[in-house]
Amino acid sequence: MKKITLILLLFIVNFSYSQINGITEKGSGIVNLERHQFKFDLLSPGISYEIGLFRNQTVSTDVGLGAATYGEGYAYGLAMNNRYRYYHNFNRRINRDKNVSGNSGNYIAAAQAIFFSQLRLSTNIEGPDDFNLGFYGMVYGIQRTYPKGFNFNAELGAGFYKGDGVPDGYGPLVSIKFGWVATKRKSRKPVFD
Repeated sequence: MKKITLILLLFIVNFSYSQINGITEKGSGIVNLERHQFKFDLLSPGISYEIGLFRNQTVSTDVGLGAATYGEGYAYGLAMNNRYRYYHNFNRRINRDKNVSGNSGNYIAAAQAIFFSQLRLSTNIEGPDDFNLGFYGMVYGIQRTYPKGFNFNAELGAGFYKGDGVPDGYGPLVSIKFGWVATKRKSRKPVFD
């Protein structure tokens, strides 16, 4: 567990350093990212919030229904997901005249998810009735926000599931979300200084 945490920390520090010092792009500051993005998830009911930190980097959190599955079984119920995202293809999308508003891009993220026992709907994991389950790993995601505010987000990854009173194990993370962005998005049209 300590090795995974150390790897995730080094990943975040490396991207933060390179972004602040302009190694991967010229200039500094948030250029293509939305400073704040709040959305309602419709497919798996919930809410999400994403905040832009550095160039091409955000932190997002959401609360809604989710499923966890690994070697010991599955759990389905209320989950809180946290991500530290690095969007890697904004420049390529801009050069191809594609939309980047609403944080429309592909990303790599350090991921954490917590599946709460209080609102669990179903499970086949043997253990106490009140166990919580945590996920720690990496995901690759695609997010698109369309002009009317509809949002699509898909993630695929793997990591370590840590059980509170149940066995630990490794497993996948798959997430598909459809929603609506409630905050105002940046204009798709170019702005000239």
